[in-house]
Amino acid sequence: AGSVNSESADSGSAALLPPPSPPLLFTEPSGGRSDGFCGRILRAQTQGTRREGHHEFRLRVEGDPETYQPGNTYRVVLQAASPSYFRGFTLIALKEGREGTADEDYAGRFQIIDDEDTQFMTNCPPAVTESTPRRRTRIQVLWTAPPSGTGRVILKASIVQKRVIYFQDEGSLTRGETTEVPAMECCACGTAKYRLTFYGNWSEEVHPKDYPRRANHWSALIGASHSRTYVLWEYGGYASEGVRQVAELGSPIKMEEEIRQKGDEVLTVIKTKAQWPAWQPLNLRAAPSAEFSVDRTHHLMSFLTMLGPSPDWNVGLSGEDLCTKDCGWVQRLVTDLIPWDAGTDSGVTYESPNKPTIPQEKIRPLTSLDHPQSPFYDPEGGAILPVARVVVERIARKGEQCNVVPDTIDDIVADIGQEEKEKDDTPETCIYSAWSPWSACSSATCDKGRRMRQRMLKAQLDLSVPCPHTQDFQPCMGPGCSMEAPSSCVVTEWGEWDPCSVTCGAGVRRRERMVKMPPIDGSMCKSEVAEVDKCMMPECHTIPCMLSPWSEWSECSVTCGRGVRTRQRMLKSDPAGCTEELEQTEKCMLPECSVDCMVSDWSDWSECNKSCGKGHTIRTRMIKLEPQFGGSACPETIQRKKCKIRKCRTKGGGERERLLTHERGSEDTPPNTRPAGCRMQPWTSWTGCTKPCGGGMQERFRTAKKRAKGSCKDRREIRVCNNHSC
Repeated sequence: AGSVNSESADSGSAALLPPPSPPLLFTEPSGGRSDGFCGRILRAQTQGTRREGHHEFRLRVEGDPETYQPGNTYRVVLQAASPSYFRGFTLIALKEGREGTADEDYAGRFQIIDDEDTQFMTNCPPAVTESTPRRRTRIQVLWTAPPSGTGRVILKASIVQKRVIYFQDEGSLTRGETTEVPAMECCACGTAKYRLTFYGNWSEEVHPKDYPRRANHWSALIGASHSRTYVLWEYGGYASEGVRQVAELGSPIKMEEEIRQKGDEVLTVIKTKAQWPAWQPLNLRAAPSAEFSVDRTHHLMSFLTMLGPSPDWNVGLSGEDLCTKDCGWVQRLVTDLIPWDAGTDSGVTYESPNKPTIPQEKIRPLTSLDHPQSPFYDPEGGAILPVARVVVERIARKGEQCNVVPDTIDDIVADIGQEEKEKDDTPETCIYSAWSPWSACSSATCDKGRRMRQRMLKAQLDLSVPCPHTQDFQPCMGPGCSMEAPSSCVVTEWGEWDPCSVTCGAGVRRRERMVKMPPIDGSMCKSEVAEVDKCMMPECHTIPCMLSPWSEWSECSVTCGRGVRTRQRMLKSDPAGCTEELEQTEKCMLPECSVDCMVSDWSDWSECNKSCGKGHTIRTRMIKLEPQFGGSACPETIQRKKCKIRKCRTKGGGERERLLTHERGSEDTPPNTRPAGCRMQPWTSWTGCTKPCGGGMQERFRTAKKRAKGSCKDRREIRVCNNHSC
């Protein structure tokens, strides 16, 4: 399975950078395809340099998948970081190593989402371009991956700002057949220990649409460090029963059982507690974290956690490789997470009723165009705001290391700092404040210098026991310097530091810079474009809460169907300032409730079907709900009773008596039985039935052509129709 490599100057996560292509300067051809297939795109001159600040544009496949699945459809987004913009663009997808001079050079197919923004290029049908040249910061299209066997695919975008086009190779999709793109074997030595910290950002402030104010939570996080041959879950795959239970119920029990059954393929099980409610400031509740280890055989990490309530929505990482190609261990990984659908429940809102997806669908990321009722819906198809962030930090290494490329100074210091922390022999009688932030480096150049931090000795409870130092020093170098050979690329000055990630206690901050000019020889620019540093805010002050253990769960609130159950605990200390929850609620499901048959009210009695003599009249009612799950059967829906209006009068002798009824037609009524001077129209056709089932009514009419005084009236007939059950 291949990988997606993208330059991400404005991304919050580290990314592998492909070797920069020679700068391609494009000019607009005079027209047509006179110089070959898709001549406008391919007329390139390898001259000049990329424009300064080329990182302001980004080409991204939504969900940032590591591989493409043949035949699957992906959203491709081209965007400019503020305040940049572009007036036009061209987007193509080429098979690796192809020049685009023939139809078979192009891979997959694009679909237009918004024809006001995008269209297929007239003189190059496989390419997508702008509909009208105007200022814009973002466009999006859908791309369907080619069939199996295609191999690596390169997505390329050209940006038009005025009359000059700058080409950017901002990403490559690779399809993973092991014969084409073999999986990288880990060559690192020893073991590494990591801490995973989960920061939930799913809140009413960030995601206000239909946010569930009650019972919103993150389920217990479950995962493992494992070998390449074991897959906990993956995009484009099918959820196991353990994944389904996490996704729908938030229960990690089955998932942990599946992980532990894998034996030698798993090194460490990763678990954290559930979070109720889903979001609280870090000064009230620390972000959940867990520690795990990796080695050369078990160098991948996967986890998942459910956001609840939801049908089957989760976040997580799948098969994250912590082994570097230089035979070392990743020092830090920061990834923003968007929700994904497990493919086991078809609900579209947070609290949709259970609706199993049959047949089960593949795991996929949610998008902003899935369904208008979705809480993440955006009619313009924008990217979903992340609901969480995961930070994975290396906290220790053991055994002999064999990095091909030496660690940076910060990397070495991080390990040294951890070793010192593990070997900290500070007496319990010495009470210190937290460490201050590190000072600026004493060297502004690439010569070695050092920086300092301090802490205060608050109390020395035993004067006979000496307290260790209150100052700490660390080796450092000037901005942009490292232990590696100087890069030949030109970079801008560092930008301002972002705000600290926390409002109190220890956090991190980040700053960035951009590549102004890549190396002339076409090699990769080795200068860092992002830097992360620790920061220290005022100490967090919390009042400890003394709580009793949780009680047992109550009985389900219903005797059948879907309900809730609760459990409580008691606060044993001063309630002032204690925000811990004292009651928890979760869903419970009992066998479906029986549903009795429901019928409507009786209609009015119809007119008597005879105008004289004995007849009958009827009334009906409709079945509104059929019985379900053993409910009571439906009662009768039609009733009939006798009616007698008056005796029929005879005319011309008893043997020739004829009854004038609503059921007789005028055409077969002998003239001597009609009232003198009364001439009737033929009967109209029967009207449509008033109900498709459950008993409806039809009627027809006849009117008089000529009326004799007091003896001629319009007639109407009624009959029952569609009296079968619904």
